[in-house]
Amino acid sequence: MTATSDAATSLTPSYRLPIGLVLIGLIVIALPLKTGGMGIILTILGFFLLYQSATIRLVFTDKALEVRRHSNLLKTFPYADWQTWTIFWPPVPILFYFKEINSIHFLPILFDATELHACLTAHCFERSV
Repeated sequence: MTATSDAATSLTPSYRLPIGLVLIGLIVIALPLKTGGMGIILTILGFFLLYQSATIRLVFTDKALEVRRHSNLLKTFPYADWQTWTIFWPPVPILFYFKEINSIHFLPILFDATELHACLTAHCFERSV
C-alpha cells in the first residue's frame, strides 16, 4: 500500500491471478485432450490481466475510489454512490464487486486483497455485505 498524498492510498499490484491463469492455460494446452483452444484463451486472458496488473492502479481518496493508468485518471467512483461491496471467495480472492446507485462493477483482483479490504472497510465499511 502506497500513500500518494495525505489522504490517498494506492493499492499494491498482485500478479497471482494473471500468472495463475497463464499457468493453467499452458497446462491445458499441454494436455493430450482436445482442449488446446481453451488453453490458448486462458493464456491470452492471463497475459492481458498481467498487463493490466502492471499498468492499472486503484487509489482510495477521502471521497472516491480512483482508477488510474500510470498517472492518468481513468474513472472516479464516489463512495457516496456506493450501495454495497464484497470480495468473492476470501480464501482465494479473485473478484471484487461493488454496486453504485445506477450500476454494478466487477473487477478481477489485480491488487493486494488484504489492502483492498482494509481500504474498503476504512472508507465505506457500513456498505459491506
